[in-house]
Amino acid sequence: MKIQSFKFNERGLNRFFGPLEAKIMDILWSGEKSIKDVQQELEKEKATNFNTVMTVMNRLVEKGMLTKRPEGRTSFFRPVLTREEFLNTQSKEMTQELVDEFGSVAVSHMIEALDEADEALVAQLEQKIKEWKKDR
Repeated sequence: MKIQSFKFNERGLNRFFGPLEAKIMDILWSGEKSIKDVQQELEKEKATNFNTVMTVMNRLVEKGMLTKRPEGRTSFFRPVLTREEFLNTQSKEMTQELVDEFGSVAVSHMIEALDEADEALVAQLEQKIKEWKKDR
C-alpha cells in the first residue's frame, strides 16, 4: 500500500495522512474499534461528527489502510498493518524512490544526516552495510 502524497512540512503520521486520518489511525493502532468508539475517543479532544468519522474510516478502508469486520449492526475496524510495519514500509519506499531518482546525491545526504545520529544508529548502519557486502 503506497501512500500517494508525502508532506515534508508535517510531522509524524500527518506526513502520510490528513489530520483526522492520522488521529483515527493512531486510535486504531491501539486495537479494533467501531466508528462510535473512535468518535468517542476523538470527542475527548474536540467535538467530532459521527458521519465525518464514518466517512473517513470508510475511505481508509478503500485506501487499503483498514479492514472492516461486520458484527450485527456494528462494524469493527482495524489497521491492515501495525504502526511499525506501516512506518517501515513507507520509509523503505521513500528511501528507494530517493535513491532511484537522485542516486548518489541522495545517499550522500543520508550519510551527512548521520552527523546528528546517535552512535547506536551508526553502529546499526555499519552492521547492515557489512551484511549487504557479504550477500553480494
